[in-house]
Amino acid sequence: MANGFNVAVAGATGAVGVEMIKTLEKRNFPVKNLKLLASARSAGKTATFKGETIKIEEMTEESFKGVDIALFSAGGDISKQFRPAVVRAGAVMIDNSSAFRMDDDVPLVVPEVNPEDIKQHKGVIANPNCTTAIMLVAVAPLHRAKGLRRIVAATYQAASGAGAKGMDELLVQTRQLLDGQPIAPKAFAHRLAFNLIPHIDVFNENGYTKEELKMLNESRKMLHLPNLLVSCTCVRIPVLRAHSEALNLEFENDISVEEAREIIRKAPGVQLVDDPAAKSYPMPADATEKYDVLCGRIRQDISRNDKRGLDIFVSGDQVLKGAALNAVQIAELL
Repeated sequence: MANGFNVAVAGATGAVGVEMIKTLEKRNFPVKNLKLLASARSAGKTATFKGETIKIEEMTEESFKGVDIALFSAGGDISKQFRPAVVRAGAVMIDNSSAFRMDDDVPLVVPEVNPEDIKQHKGVIANPNCTTAIMLVAVAPLHRAKGLRRIVAATYQAASGAGAKGMDELLVQTRQLLDGQPIAPKAFAHRLAFNLIPHIDVFNENGYTKEELKMLNESRKMLHLPNLLVSCTCVRIPVLRAHSEALNLEFENDISVEEAREIIRKAPGVQLVDDPAAKSYPMPADATEKYDVLCGRIRQDISRNDKRGLDIFVSGDQVLKGAALNAVQIAELL
Protein backbone atom coordinates (compact mmCIF):
# COMPACT_ATOMS: atom_id res chain seq x y z
CA MET A 1 0.00 0.00 0.00
CA ALA A 2 1.69 3.15 -1.29
CA ASN A 3 0.81 5.46 1.60
CA GLY A 4 1.10 2.89 4.35
CA PHE A 5 -1.31 0.75 6.33
CA ASN A 6 -3.92 1.55 8.92
CA VAL A 7 -2.86 -0.73 11.78
CA ALA A 8 -4.63 -1.73 14.97
CA VAL A 9 -2.94 -3.42 17.94
CA ALA A 10 -5.45 -5.35 20.06
CA GLY A 11 -4.15 -6.00 23.55
CA ALA A 12 -1.95 -2.92 23.36
CA THR A 13 -1.23 -2.76 27.10
CA GLY A 14 -0.04 -6.36 27.49
CA ALA A 15 3.60 -7.43 27.34
CA VAL A 16 3.35 -8.64 23.73
CA GLY A 17 1.18 -5.70 22.65
CA VAL A 18 3.75 -3.25 23.98
CA GLU A 19 6.48 -5.09 22.05
CA MET A 20 4.33 -5.04 18.90
CA ILE A 21 4.18 -1.24 19.09
CA LYS A 22 7.94 -1.01 19.65
CA THR A 23 8.64 -3.45 16.81
CA LEU A 24 6.45 -1.55 14.34
CA GLU A 25 8.53 1.53 15.11
CA LYS A 26 11.96 -0.15 15.17
CA ARG A 27 11.37 -1.88 11.83
CA ASN A 28 9.92 1.29 10.34
CA PHE A 29 6.75 -0.53 9.29
CA PRO A 30 4.74 1.73 6.95
CA VAL A 31 2.03 2.78 9.41
CA LYS A 32 -0.38 5.41 8.12
CA ASN A 33 -2.55 5.44 11.22
CA LEU A 34 -2.12 3.42 14.42
CA LYS A 35 -5.07 2.47 16.60
CA LEU A 36 -4.37 1.00 20.04
CA LEU A 37 -7.09 -1.18 21.54
CA ALA A 38 -7.54 -2.84 24.91
CA SER A 39 -10.16 -3.66 27.54
CA ALA A 40 -12.44 -1.05 29.07
CA ARG A 41 -10.25 -0.83 32.18
CA SER A 42 -7.23 0.18 30.09
CA ALA A 43 -9.09 2.67 27.90
CA GLY A 44 -7.79 6.20 28.33
CA LYS A 45 -4.21 5.17 29.01
CA THR A 46 -1.62 6.34 26.51
CA ALA A 47 1.33 4.90 24.58
CA THR A 48 4.00 6.51 22.43
CA PHE A 49 4.69 5.71 18.78
CA LYS A 50 7.32 7.62 16.82
CA GLY A 51 7.15 10.50 19.27
CA GLU A 52 3.37 10.73 19.12
CA THR A 53 1.17 10.06 22.14
CA ILE A 54 -1.75 7.81 21.27
CA LYS A 55 -4.75 7.26 23.52
CA ILE A 56 -5.76 3.64 24.03
CA GLU A 57 -9.37 2.90 23.11
CA GLU A 58 -11.78 0.26 24.35
CA MET A 59 -12.04 -2.50 21.74
CA THR A 60 -15.50 -2.86 20.20
CA GLU A 61 -16.83 -4.38 17.00
CA GLU A 62 -16.72 -0.91 15.45
CA SER A 63 -13.01 -0.50 16.19
CA PHE A 64 -11.86 -2.11 12.95
CA LYS A 65 -13.58 0.12 10.40
CA GLY A 66 -10.90 1.45 8.06
CA VAL A 67 -8.23 -0.87 9.51
CA ASP A 68 -6.00 -2.81 7.09
CA ILE A 69 -4.05 -4.97 9.55
CA ALA A 70 -5.07 -5.95 13.09
CA LEU A 71 -2.34 -7.39 15.30
CA PHE A 72 -3.99 -9.39 18.09
CA SER A 73 -2.46 -10.41 21.41
CA ALA A 74 -5.47 -10.29 23.71
CA GLY A 75 -6.09 -14.00 24.35
CA GLY A 76 -7.93 -16.68 22.41
CA ASP A 77 -11.42 -15.85 23.63
CA ILE A 78 -11.08 -12.21 22.58
CA SER A 79 -9.68 -13.23 19.19
CA LYS A 80 -12.63 -15.54 18.61
CA GLN A 81 -15.08 -12.85 19.71
CA PHE A 82 -13.73 -10.17 17.37
CA ARG A 83 -12.72 -12.27 14.36
CA PRO A 84 -16.04 -11.72 12.52
CA ALA A 85 -15.82 -7.95 13.02
CA VAL A 86 -12.22 -7.81 11.77
CA VAL A 87 -12.94 -9.88 8.67
CA ARG A 88 -16.18 -8.00 8.00
CA ALA A 89 -14.23 -4.73 8.06
CA GLY A 90 -11.87 -6.10 5.39
CA ALA A 91 -8.85 -6.15 7.67
CA VAL A 92 -6.35 -8.99 8.05
CA MET A 93 -6.10 -10.38 11.58
CA ILE A 94 -2.64 -11.57 12.63
CA ASP A 95 -3.38 -13.48 15.81
CA ASN A 96 -0.92 -14.43 18.52
CA SER A 97 -3.25 -16.74 20.43
CA SER A 98 -3.80 -20.47 19.95
CA ALA A 99 -7.42 -19.92 18.88
CA PHE A 100 -7.01 -20.59 15.15
CA ARG A 101 -3.59 -22.21 14.76
CA MET A 102 -4.82 -25.64 13.74
CA ASP A 103 -7.82 -24.47 11.68
CA ASP A 104 -7.55 -25.72 8.11
CA ASP A 105 -8.51 -22.33 6.67
CA VAL A 106 -5.97 -20.36 8.73
CA PRO A 107 -2.30 -20.35 7.72
CA LEU A 108 0.15 -20.78 10.58
CA VAL A 109 3.25 -18.84 9.63
CA VAL A 110 6.85 -18.08 10.53
CA PRO A 111 8.20 -15.96 7.65
CA GLU A 112 11.60 -17.67 7.65
CA VAL A 113 9.91 -21.08 7.54
CA ASN A 114 6.78 -21.02 5.35
CA PRO A 115 6.11 -17.52 3.96
CA GLU A 116 4.27 -18.96 0.96
CA ASP A 117 1.41 -20.10 3.20
CA ILE A 118 0.37 -16.49 3.79
CA LYS A 119 -1.21 -16.44 0.32
CA GLN A 120 -3.85 -18.90 1.52
CA HIS A 121 -5.31 -16.62 4.18
CA LYS A 122 -9.01 -15.77 4.32
CA GLY A 123 -8.70 -12.84 6.65
CA VAL A 124 -6.81 -14.51 9.50
CA ILE A 125 -3.16 -15.54 9.87
CA ALA A 126 -1.95 -17.26 13.05
CA ASN A 127 1.31 -16.92 14.95
CA PRO A 128 2.61 -20.27 16.24
CA ASN A 129 3.44 -21.08 19.82
CA CYS A 130 6.64 -19.32 20.86
CA THR A 131 8.62 -22.53 21.44
CA THR A 132 7.64 -23.85 18.01
CA ALA A 133 8.62 -20.60 16.29
CA ILE A 134 12.05 -20.46 17.94
CA MET A 135 12.73 -24.13 17.14
CA LEU A 136 11.68 -24.02 13.50
CA VAL A 137 13.67 -20.90 12.60
CA ALA A 138 16.77 -23.04 13.21
CA VAL A 139 15.40 -26.43 12.11
CA ALA A 140 13.64 -25.44 8.86
CA PRO A 141 16.80 -24.62 6.85
CA LEU A 142 18.32 -27.94 7.93
CA HIS A 143 15.12 -29.69 6.88
CA ARG A 144 15.15 -28.03 3.45
CA ALA A 145 18.69 -29.28 2.90
CA LYS A 146 18.50 -32.79 4.35
CA GLY A 147 14.87 -33.81 4.96
CA LEU A 148 13.71 -33.91 8.57
CA ARG A 149 12.30 -37.16 10.02
CA ARG A 150 12.24 -36.74 13.79
CA ILE A 151 12.67 -34.19 16.59
CA VAL A 152 13.23 -34.92 20.26
CA ALA A 153 13.10 -31.66 22.21
CA ALA A 154 13.66 -30.53 25.77
CA THR A 155 12.73 -26.90 26.37
CA TYR A 156 13.93 -24.46 29.01
CA GLN A 157 11.22 -21.80 29.11
CA ALA A 158 11.46 -18.45 30.84
CA ALA A 159 9.03 -17.18 33.47
CA SER A 160 7.79 -14.47 31.09
CA GLY A 161 6.18 -17.20 29.01
CA ALA A 162 3.47 -17.03 31.67
CA GLY A 163 3.17 -13.26 31.24
CA ALA A 164 4.05 -10.38 33.53
CA LYS A 165 2.63 -12.28 36.50
CA GLY A 166 5.17 -15.04 35.89
CA MET A 167 8.11 -12.64 35.95
CA ASP A 168 6.77 -10.87 39.03
CA GLU A 169 6.34 -14.16 40.87
CA LEU A 170 9.89 -15.28 40.07
CA LEU A 171 11.34 -12.01 41.38
CA VAL A 172 9.19 -12.07 44.53
CA GLN A 173 9.95 -15.73 45.23
CA THR A 174 13.69 -15.15 44.82
CA ARG A 175 13.61 -12.39 47.44
CA GLN A 176 11.40 -14.46 49.74
CA LEU A 177 13.65 -17.49 49.51
CA LEU A 178 16.81 -15.50 50.18
CA ASP A 179 15.12 -13.80 53.14
CA GLY A 180 13.87 -17.09 54.55
CA GLN A 181 10.21 -16.17 54.07
CA PRO A 182 7.42 -18.64 53.21
CA ILE A 183 6.46 -18.96 49.54
CA ALA A 184 2.94 -19.46 48.18
CA PRO A 185 3.05 -20.12 44.40
CA LYS A 186 0.23 -18.60 42.33
CA ALA A 187 1.32 -18.24 38.69
CA PHE A 188 3.04 -21.64 38.67
CA ALA A 189 2.17 -25.03 40.14
CA HIS A 190 5.26 -24.97 42.37
CA ARG A 191 8.00 -22.63 43.52
CA LEU A 192 10.01 -21.52 40.47
CA ALA A 193 12.84 -19.65 42.21
CA PHE A 194 15.94 -21.90 42.37
CA ASN A 195 13.84 -24.70 40.89
CA LEU A 196 12.65 -26.26 37.62
CA ILE A 197 9.06 -27.24 36.81
CA PRO A 198 8.57 -29.92 34.08
CA HIS A 199 4.98 -28.81 33.56
CA ILE A 200 3.72 -26.12 31.14
CA ASP A 201 -0.01 -25.99 30.36
CA VAL A 202 -2.43 -28.83 31.16
CA PHE A 203 -1.67 -32.55 30.97
CA ASN A 204 -3.37 -34.77 28.39
CA GLU A 205 -4.35 -38.42 28.90
CA ASN A 206 -1.17 -39.57 27.12
CA GLY A 207 1.02 -37.82 29.71
CA TYR A 208 2.11 -34.99 27.41
CA THR A 209 1.14 -31.41 28.16
CA LYS A 210 -0.78 -29.17 25.79
CA GLU A 211 2.40 -27.13 25.27
CA GLU A 212 4.31 -30.23 24.18
CA LEU A 213 1.60 -31.27 21.74
CA LYS A 214 1.54 -27.76 20.26
CA MET A 215 5.16 -28.27 19.19
CA LEU A 216 4.21 -31.56 17.52
CA ASN A 217 1.10 -30.39 15.70
CA GLU A 218 2.32 -26.93 14.72
CA SER A 219 5.62 -28.28 13.37
CA ARG A 220 3.78 -30.77 11.19
CA LYS A 221 1.51 -28.04 9.83
CA MET A 222 4.19 -25.44 9.07
CA LEU A 223 6.71 -27.86 7.59
CA HIS A 224 3.98 -29.67 5.63
CA LEU A 225 5.15 -32.94 7.17
CA PRO A 226 2.03 -34.71 8.48
CA ASN A 227 4.05 -37.75 9.57
CA LEU A 228 6.89 -35.87 11.27
CA LEU A 229 7.88 -37.59 14.53
CA VAL A 230 8.13 -35.18 17.46
CA SER A 231 8.50 -35.80 21.20
CA CYS A 232 8.92 -32.93 23.65
CA THR A 233 9.41 -32.26 27.33
CA CYS A 234 8.69 -28.63 28.21
CA VAL A 235 10.27 -27.23 31.37
CA ARG A 236 9.80 -23.87 33.11
CA ILE A 237 13.08 -22.46 34.44
CA PRO A 238 13.95 -19.51 36.72
CA VAL A 239 14.99 -17.14 33.90
CA LEU A 240 13.06 -13.94 33.22
CA ARG A 241 13.10 -13.84 29.43
CA ALA A 242 14.09 -15.94 26.38
CA HIS A 243 13.41 -19.64 25.85
CA SER A 244 16.06 -22.26 25.10
CA GLU A 245 15.72 -25.73 23.59
CA ALA A 246 17.93 -28.80 23.32
CA LEU A 247 17.04 -30.53 20.05
CA ASN A 248 17.94 -33.99 18.78
CA LEU A 249 17.27 -34.15 15.04
CA GLU A 250 17.08 -37.07 12.64
CA PHE A 251 17.27 -36.54 8.87
CA GLU A 252 16.55 -38.53 5.72
CA ASN A 253 20.09 -37.88 4.48
CA ASP A 254 23.57 -37.69 5.97
CA ILE A 255 24.54 -34.34 7.47
CA SER A 256 27.87 -33.32 8.95
CA VAL A 257 28.51 -30.73 11.64
CA GLU A 258 30.32 -28.57 9.09
CA GLU A 259 27.37 -28.74 6.68
CA ALA A 260 24.95 -27.84 9.45
CA ARG A 261 27.01 -24.85 10.54
CA GLU A 262 27.20 -23.57 6.97
CA ILE A 263 23.44 -23.96 6.51
CA ILE A 264 22.72 -22.10 9.76
CA ARG A 265 25.29 -19.42 8.93
CA LYS A 266 23.43 -18.59 5.70
CA ALA A 267 19.87 -18.92 7.02
CA PRO A 268 17.69 -15.87 7.74
CA GLY A 269 16.60 -15.12 11.28
CA VAL A 270 19.14 -17.37 12.96
CA GLN A 271 22.65 -16.58 14.19
CA LEU A 272 25.37 -19.21 14.51
CA VAL A 273 26.92 -19.05 17.99
CA ASP A 274 29.03 -22.18 18.08
CA ASP A 275 32.61 -21.95 19.30
CA PRO A 276 32.89 -24.25 22.33
CA ALA A 277 36.62 -23.61 22.68
CA ALA A 278 35.85 -19.95 23.29
CA LYS A 279 32.91 -20.84 25.55
CA SER A 280 30.58 -19.39 22.93
CA TYR A 281 27.11 -20.94 22.67
CA PRO A 282 23.47 -19.81 22.86
CA MET A 283 22.23 -18.55 26.20
CA PRO A 284 18.97 -16.82 27.15
CA ALA A 285 20.82 -13.80 28.53
CA ASP A 286 22.35 -13.22 25.10
CA ALA A 287 19.12 -13.91 23.21
CA THR A 288 17.04 -11.44 25.23
CA GLU A 289 15.79 -8.52 23.10
CA LYS A 290 17.46 -9.99 20.00
CA TYR A 291 15.53 -10.53 16.77
CA ASP A 292 17.59 -13.57 15.72
CA VAL A 293 17.40 -17.04 17.22
CA LEU A 294 20.82 -18.17 18.46
CA CYS A 295 21.96 -21.66 17.42
CA GLY A 296 25.00 -23.63 18.57
CA ARG A 297 26.33 -26.73 20.37
CA ILE A 298 26.02 -28.47 16.98
CA ARG A 299 27.20 -32.08 17.32
CA GLN A 300 26.90 -35.35 15.49
CA ASP A 301 24.55 -37.65 17.40
CA ILE A 302 27.01 -40.25 18.71
CA SER A 303 24.20 -42.62 19.77
CA ARG A 304 23.65 -43.47 16.10
CA ASN A 305 25.70 -45.67 13.76
CA ASP A 306 25.12 -43.33 10.81
CA LYS A 307 25.52 -39.61 10.02
CA ARG A 308 21.84 -38.70 9.96
CA GLY A 309 21.55 -37.31 13.48
CA LEU A 310 22.45 -33.97 15.04
CA ASP A 311 22.17 -32.38 18.45
CA ILE A 312 21.78 -28.60 18.57
CA PHE A 313 20.91 -25.96 21.18
CA VAL A 314 18.90 -22.80 20.49
CA SER A 315 17.89 -19.71 22.44
CA GLY A 316 15.40 -17.07 21.34
CA ASP A 317 13.43 -14.18 22.75
CA GLN A 318 9.92 -15.61 22.96
CA VAL A 319 8.32 -12.17 23.37
CA LEU A 320 9.91 -11.06 20.09
CA LYS A 321 10.48 -13.95 17.66
CA GLY A 322 7.94 -16.02 19.53
CA ALA A 323 5.26 -13.35 19.34
CA ALA A 324 5.54 -9.61 18.54
CA LEU A 325 8.34 -9.70 15.97
CA ASN A 326 6.86 -12.66 14.11
CA ALA A 327 3.50 -10.87 13.87
CA VAL A 328 5.09 -7.75 12.40
CA GLN A 329 7.18 -9.84 9.99
CA ILE A 330 3.98 -11.47 8.75
CA ALA A 331 2.48 -8.02 8.23
CA GLU A 332 5.55 -7.06 6.21
CA LEU A 333 4.73 -9.85 3.75
CA LEU A 334 1.18 -8.66 3.09
